[in-house]
Amino acid sequence: MQSTPALILPDAPAPQLPDTTPISLPDHKQLPESDGTFVKNFQEHPQSIVLTTSIEPVLQKLHPDGRYCIGQDSGIYWRLTEPLEKGAESPDWFYVPNVAPLLNGEYRRSYVLWKEFVAPLIAIEFVSGNGSEERDHTPPGENNQVGKFWVYEQAIRIPFYAIFEAKKAAVEVYHLVDGRYEQLLPNDRGHYPIAAMGVELGIKRDGGVPWLRWWDQSGNLLLTGDERAVRAEAIVEQERLAKEQAEQKAERLAEKLRELGIDPDRV
Repeated sequence: MQSTPALILPDAPAPQLPDTTPISLPDHKQLPESDGTFVKNFQEHPQSIVLTTSIEPVLQKLHPDGRYCIGQDSGIYWRLTEPLEKGAESPDWFYVPNVAPLLNGEYRRSYVLWKEFVAPLIAIEFVSGNGSEERDHTPPGENNQVGKFWVYEQAIRIPFYAIFEAKKAAVEVYHLVDGRYEQLLPNDRGHYPIAAMGVELGIKRDGGVPWLRWWDQSGNLLLTGDERAVRAEAIVEQERLAKEQAEQKAERLAEKLRELGIDPDRV
């Protein structure tokens, strides 16, 4: 009897084990810190300084441990895309509570959410065009195009978002409620309370130019660093003048006493 040839089966592929290699996401040193665009007007930089130097004394009281950071035209990375800078939005000004101001002894080049996990409390945009970019609700679509308003509201979920239009001397402030931005109404002073910071945001004109400024909850303007320095110099000068006037008054009184034959040193 003719024997049946043995059936040869191909070697079964080795079972694939799950990849346990840890994922290494880029940090602030590996991500672009600029998209190469120009600052759109000369008021943006001094406006940021005004906001920062006037709020810092308040934030230092809120964070005696120094754990907070302020971004000025800095990128907030919220997704990985190609090119990388399309995964960031750059508010003109933002504040993040309860994070270290430095990373490994140096300032951040950008703020990377997947490395920090803490969203900014407030973001502020200074309008240079017609305001459509700052109010763009477009969700993610083709070519990585997404609206700034949508990102702040739905992706980063920033509790407060302010849009300042210097040309109109106007500011809109939005508060995140149940996952959606609701536009706030101003109080009796025309300011917008930011309760978590214990301050109010509003507009003050200086020489006819509108500036976005902070006030305390009692309606007192929070001074910039330069304004505080000027006030301190004025107080010192007032004290000097008061002392000088007191000395002159005492000398006149002493002279009167001497004219009456009284030794002022024995009075």
